[in-house]
Amino acid sequence: MSLHFHWFLPTYGDSRNLIAGGHGSQMTGDRPADLRYLKQLAGAAEINGFEAVLTPAGLWCEDAWLTTAALIDATETLKFLVAFRPGLLSPTLAAQMATTFQYHSQGRLLVNVVTGGESSEQRAFGDFLAKNARYERCGEYLDIVRRLWTSDEPVDVVGKHLRVEGATLGRRPDPVPQVFFGGSSPAAGDVAAEYADVYLTWGERPDAVADKINWINGLAAERARDVSHGIRFHVIARETSAQAWTEAERLLSNLDPATVAAAQQNLAQSESEGQRRMSELHNRGAGFANGADPRSLQIHPGVWSGVGLVRGGAGTALVGSYDEVAELIAEYSALGLEHFVLSGYPHLEEAYHFGEGVRPALARLGLLDDDEAGQEPVRGAFLPTLQAASS
Repeated sequence: MSLHFHWFLPTYGDSRNLIAGGHGSQMTGDRPADLRYLKQLAGAAEINGFEAVLTPAGLWCEDAWLTTAALIDATETLKFLVAFRPGLLSPTLAAQMATTFQYHSQGRLLVNVVTGGESSEQRAFGDFLAKNARYERCGEYLDIVRRLWTSDEPVDVVGKHLRVEGATLGRRPDPVPQVFFGGSSPAAGDVAAEYADVYLTWGERPDAVADKINWINGLAAERARDVSHGIRFHVIARETSAQAWTEAERLLSNLDPATVAAAQQNLAQSESEGQRRMSELHNRGAGFANGADPRSLQIHPGVWSGVGLVRGGAGTALVGSYDEVAELIAEYSALGLEHFVLSGYPHLEEAYHFGEGVRPALARLGLLDDDEAGQEPVRGAFLPTLQAASS
């Protein structure tokens, strides 16, 4: 099974510290993510062997479509995993936008469909459907989009939430973009099983991830479909395990208990089942205090829940030496995961740590395709020699 590695574009800003917010609340980094910096990030992702970059969607970040379109010309092979919310624009327009993006980027678009977990944020966009109804609409939406991408005939649909008549596109995307989709509620599972190419989950304990994979596979089998699987993690990788945990300790020590308490109070109001599962990994920040041992927040050896103390959404990180992080990826890939969507603080520097340190370790484990494993990793930005990276 071929593994796919993707990076992340923090379009709300970057930082050497953990950034509070997200999942419906504002986020701001102390390193502004202007276009010049995002071009650096995209270039770093491409240089370090990442296939694509995930770009978030919401009030708390810049628009994903416009931002990634501005980066097409700054890259050569990098794909763009563009998050968008299906209730906020016409399905025909979304299908057309994706087709245009695919045409101008020469086939470098992937889409991450975000149904919308927070009604308050959806209402700010003018969407007043309740959560389960949003998933119903999302299914109708993806049905229309998929038919527009693949059918030669005009599309006519009269659904419960959406209606189109005589919908056609001037061209169809080549290739058809893969659809990434996440969600932990029963309604989300049904949509994923019917329409997703890749089911994406946030990082949890291996047994919990295995349960979700089996759940989606069972639902997909009922529909005679196969779904690939991916996982979203942060990563703190260093030459030695001690160095990685020292960095985790630094990130933790820079958190203020009041900031953690405020973040957890806000996240406790979330409607998202996935967010509830993330928050329970660290008991909603209970007992956090300055000077806490970062290892006490492990949910599995090397899997750290500290990011989720203040960040909504994906809240876990792989922490360890380059070899240890590679071995953790091997452990999770054995569950049936093919896509790893990763990030780190700051994203520019951490992309190089992964490319220079973890990728050679993955190659030694036989987890990269032959053509990828044979590529000479970049070096010199953070690691002085290739020998030092593998010691």
